[in-house]
Amino acid sequence: MPLMKSWLDSANAETCDFPLNNLPYGVFSVGEDEPRCGVAIGDMILDVTAAEEEGLIDLVDEPLFAAPYWNDLMEEGPAVWAAFRARVTALLEEGSEEREKVAPLLVPMAGAQMHLPFVVSEYTDFYAGRHHAYNVGCMFRGPENALPPNWLHMPIGYNGRASSVCVSGTAVRRPWGQLKSPDQDRPAFLPSRRFDFELEMGAIVGTPSDGPLTVAGAEAHIFGYVLLNDWSARDIQAWEYQPLGPFQAKATATSISPWIVTKAALEPFRADTPEREVELLDHLKDDGPGLYDISLEVTLAPDGKAPTTLSRTNYREMYYSAAQQLAHHTTAGSPMHAGDLLGSGTISGPTKPERGSLLELSWGGKEPLTLDTGEERSFLQDGDTLTLAGHAQGDGYRIGFGTCSGTILTALEDPFA
Repeated sequence: MPLMKSWLDSANAETCDFPLNNLPYGVFSVGEDEPRCGVAIGDMILDVTAAEEEGLIDLVDEPLFAAPYWNDLMEEGPAVWAAFRARVTALLEEGSEEREKVAPLLVPMAGAQMHLPFVVSEYTDFYAGRHHAYNVGCMFRGPENALPPNWLHMPIGYNGRASSVCVSGTAVRRPWGQLKSPDQDRPAFLPSRRFDFELEMGAIVGTPSDGPLTVAGAEAHIFGYVLLNDWSARDIQAWEYQPLGPFQAKATATSISPWIVTKAALEPFRADTPEREVELLDHLKDDGPGLYDISLEVTLAPDGKAPTTLSRTNYREMYYSAAQQLAHHTTAGSPMHAGDLLGSGTISGPTKPERGSLLELSWGGKEPLTLDTGEERSFLQDGDTLTLAGHAQGDGYRIGFGTCSGTILTALEDPFA
């Protein structure tokens, strides 16, 4: 699909994240104004709340954008999603007869503050990247037993904290927790010393469900995608995870990018899931291309210094798609709600420069990285800013997600003071 031209010139640049082909959804505010729903176009934001108030968008009997979140649109389902996207496209496309009415509703992106774009109903994180799972397994169990016996049969996941999900730009404070070294008799309560990032994509459930979904059925329930950083305290996790898995190690924060890129915008960039060593059970088989060709990058900037690129990889490296994850999530009868967030699991490629966490990049701290500043990192230090970025490359345009960033704050001196 070629570039769709907009009457807004900035949306037609080849390196623009937000051309007319994209139209991602976010929540923004300017100054002391209340947060509002908006659509990114070029270097501007279309105030969708105002457009609805002025009658330029009228899809259903009740307002969809009166509240500062996109959940109301999500619940309407794919037909209304498509109608909304078509209407916004008509308002912003080259030659639009309503340009004069729309132009006053555009807000400069540079002066806007972004907020969480949807109310996160529930949050589930998966462990569904083959290269990441193999690397971590090699570190802790050796190559012969790197993957757990169930890993090739289903996407492993755990229920996280919806309350910990925050929008890009939110600072993340180093957590306290129980730490225990093998040579210690008992744990100590200390700030995490091995704080890490995880490069992930987040899939957002749109229409609710109540009962098992097939993979094809689950695909229709996915509203869109965000970049996701599942901050991880590796030393807390090492002590607590047996036998039930991550808990406090993953409860500090989960950062997401501020723009929801819709499934419709990503459709031209479909990619096949990988070949299977083990045949999946029927309810998890995926007949169509379930992944996307999305280039991903991670940078780390020490406090006040230039960033270093840590990793470059691609979402197509995943072993299980979001639709397979959602289908598996529903098999025991779990209802899914509009605004449920599914973390893909860490996305790593087959080579070292493609690894999606410092745990892998530094091989558990045994191989520290040298940054462009000359400093070394095995894990994140206070003041470090970690940034994820991603885009799908089209013919003369790109579908971007913006960035997902967070800066590490020093742990509280006394967490109970």
